[in-house]
Amino acid sequence: GKKDAATALFNLSIYQGNKVRAVRAGVMGPLIQFLTDPAADMVDEALAILAILATHPEGRDAIGQTSAIPILVNLITTGSARNKEHAAAVMLVLCSNDPTHITTALELGAYHPLSELAQTGTARARRKASLLLDHMNKQDNCC
Repeated sequence: GKKDAATALFNLSIYQGNKVRAVRAGVMGPLIQFLTDPAADMVDEALAILAILATHPEGRDAIGQTSAIPILVNLITTGSARNKEHAAAVMLVLCSNDPTHITTALELGAYHPLSELAQTGTARARRKASLLLDHMNKQDNCC
């Protein structure tokens, strides 16, 4: 069912041309909904797909328009190790391309959980969290 569809979408989205097609087909709404519904057991899959779609400008814009930052901050704070890793990856791409996302993340209290993740996360999560913290530290109103 859902897991198979997510796997297919993930595999299709690896190809750059399909990222725009997926975004235009309306996948953002369901993916964001999966992030907020732990009972659906699709958080990891949704984050992995978002991380791929975020590598395309249209994907980044679509994710940014969904108010995903509060959800990502929450996942970085309370999620599983894998959730934290993927959420940090998505947030890094968003924040690297739009400083307003950094401001939003800081206002939502992301700095402390990212600091913890930079110390205790998986190797990939530590890298992503450290890069996010670097972006945050460059903001005038930060830390």
